Amino acid sequence: MKKSLKAVAAVIAAIALTTACSSGTTEETTEETTESTESTESTGDGTTYKIGVLQFTQHAALDKTNEGFIAALDDAGINYEIDQQNASNDQSTCQTIAEKLVNDGNDLIYAIATPAAQAVAGMTKDIPVVISAVTDPAESGLVADNSAPGGNVTGVSDLTPIKEQIDLLKQLIPDVQTIGVLYCSAESNSAIQAEMTREACEALGMEAVDYTVSNTNEIQTVVESMVGKVDAVYAPTDNTIANGMATVGMIASDNGLPVFAGDSGMVEAGGIATYAVDYYQLGYMAGEMAVDILVNGTDPAEMPIGYLPTEKYELTVNEDMAAKLGVDVSSLQQ
Repeated sequence: MKKSLKAVAAVIAAIALTTACSSGTTEETTEETTESTESTESTGDGTTYKIGVLQFTQHAALDKTNEGFIAALDDAGINYEIDQQNASNDQSTCQTIAEKLVNDGNDLIYAIATPAAQAVAGMTKDIPVVISAVTDPAESGLVADNSAPGGNVTGVSDLTPIKEQIDLLKQLIPDVQTIGVLYCSAESNSAIQAEMTREACEALGMEAVDYTVSNTNEIQTVVESMVGKVDAVYAPTDNTIANGMATVGMIASDNGLPVFAGDSGMVEAGGIATYAVDYYQLGYMAGEMAVDILVNGTDPAEMPIGYLPTEKYELTVNEDMAAKLGVDVSSLQQ
């Protein structure tokens, strides 16, 4: 069994010393676009809000972000109708859905992941847009500044503790010299993380080499090309790689290549370990921001991008994969 171990800031601090809420469901989809509408009945002023949701693709992290958002709406006790849409990792479908949600006259749109956020933000300057699972909204062109968005877009960042993740890799595999950074070249979110990864590796005297794909069909070939050239693989919070993480894990384990990743779901699907943000909590934070906008009339332009508190980072360890690759994770046990 794969075991997920939760760690708080004290654990992260220990690593640094050695080296430098209610849940919902997301329906599975077999089509490019899915649509579901649900409503809640609650006490309140009688207003029913129309909310559109665009999730870029379906994988564990984004699903949890969606669930957390719904939980926050429910806990706030507001009446709402929600239109759930999933673009199934397709950019053109993302644009089509974004246009639909804008034309439907929603009171607010929740966009999950950078491509979804960019699609929605490009379609409206009037409807409030709350985003999540975006590493750097300002760098991705979604807001003027992360501390002062200045438009109709705000939300939460899923910036992961990359330094701590690389420190963890080095702690568990001390002799590592070269790390292959695996991500999708089409995701600006991932390119930002790749640069941060290179900086973290250089600080520890390691070399980071980029290995990019443009879609999931290229994952097998690219991962196979890494064998014999790198000592370990690091995959940031990338939607394309997350979708193909089982393939990454299978090829890497067959070739004795340890993989570390940016989020817990990716580790559980084929990695060794990570420190990561809790995507359910990120979604919950985004839901609270949505309620503030809808109920209190707060202006998104004046709502800084939110970040998950350090103490809510997760330590996830895939003990089965670690054992298969001979990586000793006993130092992480409590």
